[in-house]
Amino acid sequence: MQKFLSIGFQMGAQDEKYMQMALKLARHGVCSVEPNPAVGCIIVKANQIIGKGWHMRFGGPHAEINALQDCKTLGVNPRGATMFVTLEPCCHKGKTGPCTEAIIAAGPAKVFVATIDPSEHANGKGIEQLRNAGIQVETGLRETEAKLLNAPFIKFAATGNCWVILKWAQSIDGKLAWAQKSDQERWISNQLSRNDVQRLRRRAGAILVGINTVIADDPLLTPRPSKGKKTIRAVLDTYLRIPLECKLLATTKDSPVLILASETSVQANPQIVQAIAEKGAEVLAYPQIQGRSNLYFLLDELRKRGISQLLVEGGPTVFGSFLKEHLADEICVYIAPKILGNLGTADIAKPMAELAASFGLRYVEAKLFGDDVRLRGFSEKTLKELSIPGGCDYEKDRGPGPADHTGNQSG
Repeated sequence: MQKFLSIGFQMGAQDEKYMQMALKLARHGVCSVEPNPAVGCIIVKANQIIGKGWHMRFGGPHAEINALQDCKTLGVNPRGATMFVTLEPCCHKGKTGPCTEAIIAAGPAKVFVATIDPSEHANGKGIEQLRNAGIQVETGLRETEAKLLNAPFIKFAATGNCWVILKWAQSIDGKLAWAQKSDQERWISNQLSRNDVQRLRRRAGAILVGINTVIADDPLLTPRPSKGKKTIRAVLDTYLRIPLECKLLATTKDSPVLILASETSVQANPQIVQAIAEKGAEVLAYPQIQGRSNLYFLLDELRKRGISQLLVEGGPTVFGSFLKEHLADEICVYIAPKILGNLGTADIAKPMAELAASFGLRYVEAKLFGDDVRLRGFSEKTLKELSIPGGCDYEKDRGPGPADHTGNQSG
């Protein structure tokens, strides 16, 4: 990824403040713009904010366009102004026109860009267009925060691989479920936490569970409300044990369903495969390759389908497999103030005890949802791969969390 240096002007405290405001605006788009990035923009002239905007929904106008429209609505000319935008403006035509053309036509004197867009069609090209038009451009202002905000987008744009989030709810003693569920004792976490999970689901392009979760809970695995999004629902089902009457197979017209089974099972059970196909789901047979688990096959398939974020909601075994393979980018845990003892099951500590090495998280955030506590953090390995520093200085003054989202629910 290219690194562009300052040209002709210095960053100050006011510039930091305006970019921080742009980042705060950008967060409004999280859960609505994916797989696009969440972007915010502030336009300043004579030390007055004359335009604000953020990317509000997938396929809608970008942050820069909305900010320029805000200037028009207020009756203020942005020519000669300074623009603060959290991600490099696009210079290609996609669902919307190039933002660089609109910016050049508006005529700001300076543009601060928090971080470069590593996508093949961008990667500095937008900044180059602005500079060629005589606009001063500065990059790197609050870059770490901007990268964290859109870490899933940046990873997918830079590598083609999807961002993997492991999410679970647990009791204080590490149990993920009640041994026997009643109407009063179905959930580990509270309603506020479960509401938060629905936002997390709306971020993701795919949601994954293991077959034991399907058999035990019969979940739908859909974000509610969906806001029109058709999230892929995937099941790790090596031996094709999925119940044909389950909710997933009954709702394939609403959202796609992928069943991942071994080649051996698929070849030995053509009738089951046919029955699943008739329900509208797709069976993917993963090959038995020495040293390469079915998780790599899954992630390869999601990459081919353009999925940039995977939310894993399985049980302890599934979580342990992702951690063992070092495939988790983000972990989100909801801890309820309960000790279940022998009334609980699905002990998360067991697969964790089998890990060969420790797993470090950075930029850890703790947030209360009633009496529940949500702990969330990013993998050290992932941050290193994306060239995101793990510095503590950022922790002191950052806003309300990079791409904040909230909740848990297995259904």
